Amino acid sequence: MIADLAVELMHATVQIEQPLGDGTRTVGTGFLINAPTPDGQPRTVLVTASHVLQRMPGAQARIGYRIANADGSWSYAPQSFEIRDAEGAPRWTQHPSRDVAAITITAPPAFARAAIPTDWLARDETFATYAVGAGDQMMALGFPRGLSANPAGFPILRAGRVASFPLAPVTAFPTFLLDFTVFPGNSGGPVFMAEGLRRRPGGGETQEVQFIAGLLTQQVELKRERLEIGIVTHARYIHETLSLLDDPQAEVSVAQVDAGVGGARAVSALEAVSPDH
Repeated sequence: MIADLAVELMHATVQIEQPLGDGTRTVGTGFLINAPTPDGQPRTVLVTASHVLQRMPGAQARIGYRIANADGSWSYAPQSFEIRDAEGAPRWTQHPSRDVAAITITAPPAFARAAIPTDWLARDETFATYAVGAGDQMMALGFPRGLSANPAGFPILRAGRVASFPLAPVTAFPTFLLDFTVFPGNSGGPVFMAEGLRRRPGGGETQEVQFIAGLLTQQVELKRERLEIGIVTHARYIHETLSLLDDPQAEVSVAQVDAGVGGARAVSALEAVSPDH
């Protein structure tokens, strides 16, 4: 049982940024997952949208870690990490057909402990198990336009309604729509559901509902007008990307189509954010 998924994810979600040298910076969101190696060794993995890392041209980026002080306050303490090797090749692992990336990092001990376990990520059957569908509320964490909730660097929590139908099967509908305003900097943030009690399908019993549905990867735009609709990539593709860390030949699904956005187009929720700080 997860005590409070929103709070746990607040601690695990971080800002990813890279200064561009012209007074601006590219900003995205990521979250830390505890994904031990096949032989049981501890490993902390940063998960984000692949385009977040692709659009950072430099070899190093920064993760916005936070430090708890003895007086109960928090300090923002970003640290650099390598996203490309000496030849410029990506160090991250990318899903072959979805906008999902994972990269192993060395995190401060407190953040390594804050990394979420993989079993909090939804499986294909999770939505059916909890009868989740259009109109249900989900929450998202991120750093819109590079802003954080406070000087300590915690992410901003937002909420929206599931805005598309159907949600399954995942291989046919690898993404779904969420009705909330998306800003640059939100890309890569976790989207999750956390309800204290929810009635079980077909019965009068209730159950606790807390799981990570996926990550925000894009927004919907029509004729250059942003429609305040986010596109969420299902957690299945996070699971598959993590499996590729250990076995690059691991079998992964090839999605048929994206969630329909009609005549609109999907654009990333990432761009240069100013000023650099």
